Amino acid sequence: MIPTWAQIGYLIAAVCFIVALKALSSPKSARTGNALGAAGAVLAVIITFVAYKPDHLAPILIALAIGTVGGVAGSRRVQMTHMPQLVALFNGVGGGAAALVALMELGEVPEGATVAAIATAFTILVGAISFSGSIVTFAKLQELMTTRPVTFPGLPVLFIASILGSLVLAGFLISDPRVWVGILLCLVGLAVGVMLVLPVGGADVPIVISLLNAFTGLTVAAGGYVLGNTLLLVAGTLVGAAGSLLTKMMADAMGRSVFNILFGAVKGGSTLGGGTASERPVISGGAEDVAILLGYSNKVIIVPGYGLAVAQAQHTLREVVEELQDRGVKVDYAIHPVAGRMPGHMNVLLAEAQVPYDQLREMDDINSDFKSTDVVLVVGANDVVNPAARNTPSAPIYGMPILNADEAQRVIFLKRSMRPGFAGIENELLYDPRTTLLFGDAKDSLTKLLAALKNI
Repeated sequence: MIPTWAQIGYLIAAVCFIVALKALSSPKSARTGNALGAAGAVLAVIITFVAYKPDHLAPILIALAIGTVGGVAGSRRVQMTHMPQLVALFNGVGGGAAALVALMELGEVPEGATVAAIATAFTILVGAISFSGSIVTFAKLQELMTTRPVTFPGLPVLFIASILGSLVLAGFLISDPRVWVGILLCLVGLAVGVMLVLPVGGADVPIVISLLNAFTGLTVAAGGYVLGNTLLLVAGTLVGAAGSLLTKMMADAMGRSVFNILFGAVKGGSTLGGGTASERPVISGGAEDVAILLGYSNKVIIVPGYGLAVAQAQHTLREVVEELQDRGVKVDYAIHPVAGRMPGHMNVLLAEAQVPYDQLREMDDINSDFKSTDVVLVVGANDVVNPAARNTPSAPIYGMPILNADEAQRVIFLKRSMRPGFAGIENELLYDPRTTLLFGDAKDSLTKLLAALKNI
């Protein structure tokens, strides 16, 4: 029986999680929310040690120390561009841990406790799916394997057979909780997770990470029921609900259904285009040409993308914007919901460069302003301003809401090359007579642009 003081402590930790989740919805309060959530987790761990007085304390503390050192070192060293990979790994570890705990609890499930057996089977299966699926998403984002959809003859049949097999094994486990059945169920779940993510294209992987995060949350909630731990139940439910909502919002931002994202390639479609560079002529210019266009404008909108993060050019971009503002130019940043590789990626990146929050405007808020904008400066973005999302039904991004950069008077693209964006299709805006391209690494180009602005 959990002591009353421990239940109160768990309640406080649960409140910390809820308030932290709310705080994470805004860049201004995100740091506080993150700290509050961490504090709640530490409080829960301390209460668990004191209230339950676990056996084998030494190996538990050693494992905690190793995990803490590894987590801190990894989080401090990871670059912003690799943050989605880190999230995928952490998510996978959570799902795998929940599955292992459920496997160890199989022998403790009382005979006739059908609900507990169902929760245990669910935790093993979905935790295994989350673990293996997250490892594949990590491999795709880290480019340890191709980012293109991976399919093979018979994949749909094998996937459906694995799903049906897992349901049969779960049924056996519920009727007779044996460890060997649980291990088989876990192995089938690992296979399902791999086959679930393989057909997903690289541009859609962040959405799958969010979906698998929801899976992990649900397994933690089910594990909380199995262990009789209310805090795990609350925390898992929060993560599951938040992950589900985020998955739906990201899919809507891409203009596609979650089913299409997961199984579009299996049905014969693809979430990626050709991916080859075009040899069509474009209008290119130097830093001085771009500086003149920007320096003598009244209103400029910046569209940041993943290329900005890769080049680590956010600080230089902020200096360019400050120089323009000193010249009396009104400047805003247009943030697309899926700019970068995960929601909030650009917000965090620009906040790191001390960009004021009031300059960061979401797509729905700023889209009507493009018609009255003199110049749009697109830095390392492509798909989020591609008119094919509106005009080309055959395009893989058709239906995705985009930033209306093509409605501005002039458009400037900072690009390394003419290679397409993550969706692998050409952007007709690059060939528009109103568009000027400045080729090169984003940081180098912005450094030259800043120098040219100061010389006008």
